Amino acid sequence: MGRRFLFVVFNLWFCLWAQQKSMAQSIHFSQFYNAPLLLNPANTALIPEADYRLGAVHRSQWAAIPAPYTTTTIYGDFQALRNRNETNWLGVGFAIFNDKVGDGKLSLFRSEALMAYHIQVGDMHMLSLGASAYHGARSVNFSKFSYPVQWDGYTFNRDNPNQEGKGLEKSSFNSFSLGLNYAFFPNDAMYLKVGFATANINKPTETFFKDSDNKLAYRHSANIDLMLKTAANVILNPSAYYSTQSGAKELIYGTTVLVNMYKPTEQIAANQLIFGAYHRLGDAVVGLVGLQRNGLRFTTSYDYTISALPINAGKGTGALELAIRYEGFYGENGKGRNLYHCPRF
Repeated sequence: MGRRFLFVVFNLWFCLWAQQKSMAQSIHFSQFYNAPLLLNPANTALIPEADYRLGAVHRSQWAAIPAPYTTTTIYGDFQALRNRNETNWLGVGFAIFNDKVGDGKLSLFRSEALMAYHIQVGDMHMLSLGASAYHGARSVNFSKFSYPVQWDGYTFNRDNPNQEGKGLEKSSFNSFSLGLNYAFFPNDAMYLKVGFATANINKPTETFFKDSDNKLAYRHSANIDLMLKTAANVILNPSAYYSTQSGAKELIYGTTVLVNMYKPTEQIAANQLIFGAYHRLGDAVVGLVGLQRNGLRFTTSYDYTISALPINAGKGTGALELAIRYEGFYGENGKGRNLYHCPRF
């Protein structure tokens, strides 16, 4: 029954991938690995060595040019039914996203509920299937824009009537996503995860105009994440993320290095120093630094733009991201649990 169900899911996936149409990219972060629920709903509560996870990421992009972007997410996911079977469990989660750009504060507020089920297959494999539903609300304030009629001969005077009837405009829509993850953990020094997800399964209509039928196209994404413990205190974590919404594509890849700060006689590092370098193809290089103490991790990154911007803003105008994440347990009984042969970080 389980194999037949997975076969149906994979066939549905290929049909969705084959029907892409042009559409713009959605919310994204350079620290994609720190926004796991945006990455793939199958990541919901995929935290083998903790019971729950809380996090937030804030991105400020192109602050030096007239139309900066700001994007923020807050999320949390929690394991359920873990006590019944340590190798299989249910994950539930929530995520909130807020994205704003430009003088008119074109914004997207998105609230999302997620669920996933994780099934261990044998001693070295795990499959995860996830789904999410979100409500999106867009708004734009036309009164904040400058119009030709507001030119007084010397400058744009916003106090002059703009002769536009529109002020604050709002629209909303509901969308659904599906995700799959496969994890491989042959020993205590290696963990490999590969994921696929499709957003906008129902192709919702998003528009500010009553007579428009602007449907959101499928957004397909894939990611790979590898953790290798190369020495007693060094862990390499190369990863890559690819997303496409027909005409728009994004590929970002790189490596994070985690340095455990502990004595050789200890089993688990209480502190980690974090360094990383990534490349968004055709757009930017990204540097990352951070620190982890016990279950709390803080990282900051900067995108150095290497592509040509649409206006004369100069090279290097990029984006700053701040991320914070905490992983914890419901009680003392969960501490030290090792679900399978995953590296002890």
